[in-house]
Amino acid sequence: MAVDSSPALRAPRAATRAAAAKGSARSLSGLLPFLRPYRGRIVLALLFLLGAAASTLVLPVALRSLIDQGLVAADPGQRVMALREHFGALFVVGAALGVFSAARFYMVTWIGERVTADLRNAVYGHVLRQSPEFFETTQTGEVLSRLTTDTTLVQTVVGSSLSMGLRNSVMGVGALAMLIVTNPYVMTQVLGILVLVVLPSLYFGRRVRRLSRASQDRVADASAIAAEVLNAIPVVQGFAQEPQETQRFARSTEEAFDTARRRTAVRSVLVAFIISATFGALLWGLYQGTQAVLGGRITAGHLGQTVVYVIILVSSVAVLSEVYGDLLRAAGATERLMELLAARSPVADPAMPRALPAARGGSALAFEQVGFSYPSRPQHATLRDVSLQVQPGETVAVVGPSGAGKSTLFHLLLRFYDAGSGVVRLDGVPVRELKLADLRGRIGLVPQDSTVFSTTAMENIRYGRPDASDAEVMAAARAAFAHDFIAALPEGYASHLGERGVRLSGGQRQRIAIARAMLKNPPLLLLDEATSALDAESERMVQAALEAAMKHRTTLVIAHRLATVQRADRIVVLDGGRIVETGRHAELVARGGLYARLAAMQFDLEPAGEAVRS
Repeated sequence: MAVDSSPALRAPRAATRAAAAKGSARSLSGLLPFLRPYRGRIVLALLFLLGAAASTLVLPVALRSLIDQGLVAADPGQRVMALREHFGALFVVGAALGVFSAARFYMVTWIGERVTADLRNAVYGHVLRQSPEFFETTQTGEVLSRLTTDTTLVQTVVGSSLSMGLRNSVMGVGALAMLIVTNPYVMTQVLGILVLVVLPSLYFGRRVRRLSRASQDRVADASAIAAEVLNAIPVVQGFAQEPQETQRFARSTEEAFDTARRRTAVRSVLVAFIISATFGALLWGLYQGTQAVLGGRITAGHLGQTVVYVIILVSSVAVLSEVYGDLLRAAGATERLMELLAARSPVADPAMPRALPAARGGSALAFEQVGFSYPSRPQHATLRDVSLQVQPGETVAVVGPSGAGKSTLFHLLLRFYDAGSGVVRLDGVPVRELKLADLRGRIGLVPQDSTVFSTTAMENIRYGRPDASDAEVMAAARAAFAHDFIAALPEGYASHLGERGVRLSGGQRQRIAIARAMLKNPPLLLLDEATSALDAESERMVQAALEAAMKHRTTLVIAHRLATVQRADRIVVLDGGRIVETGRHAELVARGGLYARLAAMQFDLEPAGEAVRS
């Protein structure tokens, strides 16, 4: 099953593919900003690379001298002395080759690891700054695949393949140049034959690059499925869907395997063609060299030198054919990573941000004729001409049926999205004119689906204010009635809570989230059905803590339980994206409108221990 990719990525993806169609080098140019900070180390690596290549190219010359001067000398004493000198020279060349190769390996590997780490950090940091619009249509599994698989491919090329390619290019060109110098007539013919090898190679290379990109996309599809299912294990197992999900994942991996198989087949044909054609052309040149020795036109040492240069050239071409395939795969990986970096969030800091005035006794809020549609549902208006004023220190509850637009008010206030029309203000300043950090720094959020990270209880609460002391964290936990169950954990506040807080109940996770917001101590508190996961006893405790937290600050509450609604200064009823009623609890019940119906339903169900969620 293919996974749809994000529309947010389609525009940059199309542009990147168009550029990549002109050649894999163009795709890899996206790595230049990450290589530029390490220019000095790259120059050193190139010097070591050239030293290793030069040492290799000197070996045949030393071998020719050994044969012609060390073995052919007539006097035995002179022969022994000449052999010692030539073998000593060969050892020096070999030692130089070893030192230069080791230095090149270390430097290039360091650059590869460093660039990969920088690239991974840049992509991850960029993705974290994307608005929720990006994540509406982009699956986290695809992002994770790019952060892991694709960056690993880039690391392989930058830290290994590229260096090998450059080294063998220098060696191959050097060997070819020496062969042309020593046998110009024959090698000119061979060079003409090698040019014919390049044309089919370019055709196969483009096919390999396209299939490499497709293969990486299929792997990302499988990762997306796995991430989605693993995050919903209780649901999958609760509905006994393990066999079906296993089959779905297997189909995706089979598609990835089939694409990889086709890529490997084309790449194998490319490698076989390059090596065979090159080897055949060079054998022709070598045959001509043996004829020259037999004719007395060159010496045996000259022929030996030619043989070694032929071996160097053939091996260089063989390595380059492998490296070329790696470069094509890395080109596809780079395209996918550059797509993520090219994605631009529609929500960003303004060019000239304004400062927020000091908040005294809470923040003031204003929604002025706000209209909004989610990007994934542009034809459906979630909010229509909503106007709402909230005074500092006021507690306003927002109720209404599901889909009425309650949570959307929070999303616009936090600037997860920007309003399609109208203005949202915080303390008199339009939120579009505020830095995101300043805006969100004034807001504490307790979501309905509380998030608990895979770390300790202490660090989970401290997430609300990273510089808080342990004593302040514990005080917030006590205020949220979370201290007792945390203290009862095996290691207390140092206990790890597991991935997504699997070691806690729903109510315990909710109290962790409430403690986190209390620790932040913001002038504006947003409660999105903050007691929805609590039992009756826990709700009474947390409700008392929330009421204490509401003092001296503005609170906006999405509520479905009357305990919160009845104590609110004002209740706003949303329906179909519009405000249909406003007032206090008693007033709205007396009117007999939508709120009265919701309240009547809840009163009917509460004795049975249930509640209707708005």
